[in-house]
Order: sequence, then C-alpha cells, then structure tokens
Amino acid sequence: MRPMRTAALATLLATAAHANAGSAPTRYFDLVNTAHDSVTSLAVAPAGSGAFREVALDVPLRGGLTSTTLDLADGGCLRDLRVVFRDGRTLVYPGIDVCRNRQLRLTPNDGRSREASLLALP
Repeated sequence: MRPMRTAALATLLATAAHANAGSAPTRYFDLVNTAHDSVTSLAVAPAGSGAFREVALDVPLRGGLTSTTLDLADGGCLRDLRVVFRDGRTLVYPGIDVCRNRQLRLTPNDGRSREASLLALP
C-alpha cells in the first residue's frame, strides 16, 4: 500500500513542477504607507513602458502606518509604481528595482518633495 501512495505523491509533485516550469518566480514587494492620506489605487508597469496594470486593493491602504504585500510575478526587476491618494494626488515612482529592494515606504512628504524610501534586501 505504501509504494502506491509514494508513486501517487511523486506523480502529483512532478505534474505540479511541470505546470509551474514556465512561470516567472513570484516576487513579493511591500508598500508601506506612512503618508497622512490613504492610498486608493495602485498600478505597476515595467519601467518606462507606461503599461500600468492595476493592483487590486481590497480596501484603501490607510495613512499613518499600514502596509500591503504585492505579488509581482511577471516582469523584470525595474518597475514603475503609480499611487493614487484619497485626495486625488497621483504619484509615479519610476525605476524601482524590486529585485534589490523589498519595500517602498511612502512618507508624509510624498507629493511635495517626491521623497520615498526604499528598503534593500539583505
């Protein structure tokens, strides 16, 4: 009975590995909002392409100190992030290297000084 279970498990794992063989590795990236206003919309594009794709936010990312983790499965390392705040401000953060950095921290100055900080991967 045990050899049958082992064979079935091996077949299942091989099928799953084959199905995922062509897919890009999943890359997780954190967006941290320490700005005073909530983020209501977020979109990501390959750097310089202008081909933004909306990222679904279940609820607005409240201002203060909240965060969300994004799954950036497809595309290269350099991405442009477009953030829309509740008050209508739209900011584009160009050329974010999501391979070298694990998060983008929106600060209260964003929109005035266009400052944001990146946290690099160890």
